[in-house]
Amino acid sequence: MSVVAVVLSVLALVLNGLMAGVFFAFSTAVMPGLDAVGEDGATAAMRSMNRKILNPGFLSTFTLAPVASLLAGVFLLIGGDGGPAVLAFAAAAVYFAGSIVVTAAVNVPMNNAIEAGELAWKAYAPRWTRWNTLRGWASALAVALLGVALYVWV
Repeated sequence: MSVVAVVLSVLALVLNGLMAGVFFAFSTAVMPGLDAVGEDGATAAMRSMNRKILNPGFLSTFTLAPVASLLAGVFLLIGGDGGPAVLAFAAAAVYFAGSIVVTAAVNVPMNNAIEAGELAWKAYAPRWTRWNTLRGWASALAVALLGVALYVWV
């Protein structure tokens, strides 16, 4: 059992869990809360959040989650633990497709459109929240895959 594989697997689990929590909180509390304050207030608040979320804490967690999963898979594979490695690779792929690709293809363009005043809150909020919820479920699935990988491995 490689110490590096253990550390990377736990780190990947934590990073993916943090992202699942961020996405879950936005879909279940932040967006409904913004809807409750009205279109002008919601738009202004979302613009502010979109600017403030671009910080080292969020960006490093967001981008390192799949990297840690991928590296955990590599070190598990090197150690001869093929089953858990496949699960870690699957976690990296699910997170990448469901979080990073969706963010780049849908959520960020929508954030840019609302920032520029090109998209009204009523059109923005339901679609953004649906895609954000997908990001949350992808992150949660990555956590589950990593948890099973650790369980099977240990």
